[in-house]
Amino acid sequence: MAFHTGETVLYGAEGVCRITGTERRNIAGIPMEYYILQPVFNRQSRVLVPINNRQLTEKMRRVLSSQEIYDLIRSMPSDPNLHWEENETLRRDRFKEILQRGDRRELVGLIKTLYQHQQELAQKGKKLHQADERFFKDAEKKLYEEFAHVLNIEREQVLPFILEEIRIQERKEQE
Repeated sequence: MAFHTGETVLYGAEGVCRITGTERRNIAGIPMEYYILQPVFNRQSRVLVPINNRQLTEKMRRVLSSQEIYDLIRSMPSDPNLHWEENETLRRDRFKEILQRGDRRELVGLIKTLYQHQQELAQKGKKLHQADERFFKDAEKKLYEEFAHVLNIEREQVLPFILEEIRIQERKEQE
């Protein structure tokens, strides 16, 4: 998949990035062409992705359209939570895979599952395990930054926006 200057993509842990151009560099005497990515939410950073490195360019994904985001939000109440895995190692590996794939429905399931588990622990006066808390924050960051960018709202407005859209949807269904 070829990308072009000016396009906005998702790239790995960097999240939402704008392709600002390409650059040719000689590494060990071998000329290589790179995409230059500017993370939208971290202007101090710059990422170079070798254009001919399929493994790395496959991590570049197009952002959702606003319609796709609205469709995803509408499906959130009916999307199932993930099965809670008690084995910490298996759970960590599964959550890590979900974050790496970046599938938005899986991210929603991950966020919902961790939120529900967090609430259950809070009732017992406990907190999420540190690793689970990190996965929770990373999943929210990936999803919320994309939503914020596409919908042209602040990251802090994303969760209230989602909750309001779900309430509107529920009211429509009740009518």
